[in-house]
Amino acid sequence: MKWGTTLFLKMAVILIGIPILALCIFLVPKIGNFAGELYPDIAYMKSLVLIDMFAAAIPFYFALYQAFKLLSYIDKNQAFSELSVKALKNIKFCAIAISTLYLLGMPLYYLMAEKIDPPSFMPLGLVIIFASMVIAVFAAVLQRLLQEAINIKSENDLTI
Repeated sequence: MKWGTTLFLKMAVILIGIPILALCIFLVPKIGNFAGELYPDIAYMKSLVLIDMFAAAIPFYFALYQAFKLLSYIDKNQAFSELSVKALKNIKFCAIAISTLYLLGMPLYYLMAEKIDPPSFMPLGLVIIFASMVIAVFAAVLQRLLQEAINIKSENDLTI
């Protein structure tokens, strides 16, 4: 495949990472401070919110890196290889990790939503959990299809 065919997708991967980095730098500390102000009697509330959100950013960026690697494999005509299957498997596990981290943080977001008038933290957390699970299922399906295609290709190579 030509190098430029996946250039758009590589740029999209980079452009997805930039706003999330900006959110981690600017918005997440404000949300942590807000949680600390809502519950001043719970001293560790701010820390728990920050840990949950920053911990979810780690598998997110690892999944973006795996997507970038997958696009590089496609550029090198290695789309039907075990490396691609491994990258999809890693993306699946990252999406599951993000969902799990936000699911574990939902009690914190529930407490925050309880104190503010429009409970915006609960629906946002649920959307993130649902979107991550959809990505995990999609990556699992692609992983299985790619593995079956590799198996069929290897069988055809053996019969020739």
